[in-house]
Amino acid sequence: MDPYVKKQIKNNIATIEFFHPSHNSLPSSLLSELARAITSAGEDDNVKVVILKSGGDRTFCAGASFNELVDITDEETGKQFFLGFANVINAMRKCPKFIVGRVQGKTVGGGVGLASATDYCMATKFASIKLSELNIGIGPFVVGPAVQRKLGLSGMSQIAMNADEFFSAEWALQKGLFTELFDTTEALDEAVHQFAKKLCTYNPKAMTEMKTMFWRGTEDWDQLLTQRAKISGRLVLSEFTKKVLDKFKT
Repeated sequence: MDPYVKKQIKNNIATIEFFHPSHNSLPSSLLSELARAITSAGEDDNVKVVILKSGGDRTFCAGASFNELVDITDEETGKQFFLGFANVINAMRKCPKFIVGRVQGKTVGGGVGLASATDYCMATKFASIKLSELNIGIGPFVVGPAVQRKLGLSGMSQIAMNADEFFSAEWALQKGLFTELFDTTEALDEAVHQFAKKLCTYNPKAMTEMKTMFWRGTEDWDQLLTQRAKISGRLVLSEFTKKVLDKFKT
């Protein structure tokens, strides 16, 4: 199947779904589409709640596209590459509607950032998480603020430093990233739908004010995440990282 970002609006619920055949990794083009879809849903008066999900069964999101990463040759290109996830996270932060995350499987790197930027995130018991950036000589700089906001500094530090290990969905539940876990994707989908349906019965203005309250203290993220993207764009050109990435060139 070809990569896509789809947005469907039904009964005041906007469902935004992304897909890539490479384990739902997100190249720059899909990240741009995703940010636009989230912003558009936030501006649509017919939308009261947003559901963010990915296609397929086994992986929610494998992070940024590795094929693009290995081709970076200058700092500006590197910065723009890492701004892809920054723009999506900021779009989610600024969206005046609650975003409910539906995480059906493993998620890595930038995918953990997306899950962390939702306002309420449900998952299956198979949704283990990993921040693998340190493996290639960079770090989770762009997604770090969103992950830290959900897991706390201790939890974020733990998964960022232990970059080889998947942490279980139960661990993520205990740390506050996930709100509920389900045995099957079908049960997850039913719970997400019912929760979004219930949210649609509440006062939209109250929910908007609540979202502003929940995200208080993140007003500088436009600048912060741009600075973090710049750091990553510089580190990806380091001798250490280039040696690691050379192993993956075809």
